[in-house]
Amino acid sequence: MVDHPDKGQWLVGWDPEDQDAWERYGRRIARRNLVLSVLCEHIGFSVWTLWSVLVLFMSPDIGLGFDPGEKFLLVATPTIVGALLRLPYSFAVTRFGGRNWTVFATAILLVPTVLALYVVGRPGTPLWVFLLIGALAGVGGGNFASSMTNVTALYPQRHQGWALGLNAGGGNLGVAAVQLVGLAVISVAGRTHPSYVAAVYLPLIVLLALLAAWRMDNVDAVRTVPGAQREAARDRDTWWISALYIGTFGSFIGYGFAFGLVLQNEFDATPLTAVGYTFLGPLLGSMARPLGGLLADRLGGAKVTFWNFLAMGGGTLVLIGASRANSLPLFVTGFTALFVLSGIGNGSTYKMIPAIHAGRAEAKITEGQDASAAFARARRLSGAVIAIAGAIGALGGAAINIAFKLSYSDGSGSGTPAFLTFLGYYILCMLLIRTVYLRRPPAEPATPAGARVASRV
Repeated sequence: MVDHPDKGQWLVGWDPEDQDAWERYGRRIARRNLVLSVLCEHIGFSVWTLWSVLVLFMSPDIGLGFDPGEKFLLVATPTIVGALLRLPYSFAVTRFGGRNWTVFATAILLVPTVLALYVVGRPGTPLWVFLLIGALAGVGGGNFASSMTNVTALYPQRHQGWALGLNAGGGNLGVAAVQLVGLAVISVAGRTHPSYVAAVYLPLIVLLALLAAWRMDNVDAVRTVPGAQREAARDRDTWWISALYIGTFGSFIGYGFAFGLVLQNEFDATPLTAVGYTFLGPLLGSMARPLGGLLADRLGGAKVTFWNFLAMGGGTLVLIGASRANSLPLFVTGFTALFVLSGIGNGSTYKMIPAIHAGRAEAKITEGQDASAAFARARRLSGAVIAIAGAIGALGGAAINIAFKLSYSDGSGSGTPAFLTFLGYYILCMLLIRTVYLRRPPAEPATPAGARVASRV
């Protein structure tokens, strides 16, 4: 790895697997970029999930009497847009650099935030206006893919489970943060001032865009050869991982958008009561994500993810029972547990990506390929897979909100049909892991002297 470059320059020849250079200065550079990456992604998640709070303010009292189906459609819209933007956002990092794209991706959050500040709370505003602004808020969801792709290139494979988990977990905390902001606004100013929620984020967006421009770096290792995403798309493991990520991250973001509305429909909760409960689940789930990466580093991502899906199935059964018993405490407890488990699953599933490709790199080394080239290719493909899985996983969040929309639109006031659907998917994910990753042992080639050893899948 090259000597310490000036901050703000391209890190040319960056090789985090060079342990001597990593200890001398690489760790410090990576940590600085990671901190700013977490903060910018955090704000992106907050703007992305802004409408999960704003819909709770919408009632006939302020001239916005939308029905449950329309509200679930509104929260599903930014989810879909954010998911679709993740692929181009990941590619943009490889084209423009991590620092450059982070500055742009953070600054552009001003657009949907200013529009929300101006429009929300105005009586008589038609639904299509809110859907349009909600779609623009989807740009915050794309930040995840660009941030994760950048962090993958910054950290050595042996630390990627922790680094990716911390980066994603810190970003996911944005879901809980916007809920807390909403709670503070309702508690202090009442339910008639939803624009205050958006106003809080305007100075933060400006500040973080400036800090990213000042202190972050571009990494040449993140630049990928043309067609890396096409190559990753031809790999069946990319689609297996994506299916698992629908179950973990799709659950986290889908429940994050929908939890408040579900409480209103299941238990007639007031906006204050709903927001008072909804922040805890995303908060604990975000904090659990690094734990999932750490457990996967030690025990293997496939094993942790398998048992995690089993626990998520149990949590879903608790929700069904709580709904039938009309028990709000049990329902909130079950939902909070699902948030925590989805956070753990997010970390363990993403850890499987670099582990799979690092294992293939080791196999290439035994065949005589240069070690640096093999691991550089593994990092590039890992970044491409992260982008694809992140996009598809986020679409799972939209599917969850659509399932709730259909479940509550029939007038029954029960989300049980949706919960049964989620339970079935968790079972399918367990069967997938058991068949593909736990029954076939990961390759363990006899690595030559000096080769790096990959973490278990």
